[in-house]
Amino acid sequence: MAITLYHVDWCPDCEVVRQKLADLGVTFEDIIVPDIRPMRKQVYEISGQYYVPVIKDGDTVLSKTYEILAHLDTHYAKTPS
Repeated sequence: MAITLYHVDWCPDCEVVRQKLADLGVTFEDIIVPDIRPMRKQVYEISGQYYVPVIKDGDTVLSKTYEILAHLDTHYAKTPS
């Protein structure tokens, strides 16, 4: 299952999500979208809105930072052995 992250470089919430992915060692497709919201056609096609960050993980699409972080923790955090 591949994760795609749609984001802009300057967005603080996007940085939080990128850092969480890095901390968990999750490989993802990195798609930087335009700064101007109405030009974020890819984001709209995936999520029905223009805000970032957005992740697509298989059939799951999430656009709220707290939901993205919870999803990553639930599905990708390694449990200690």
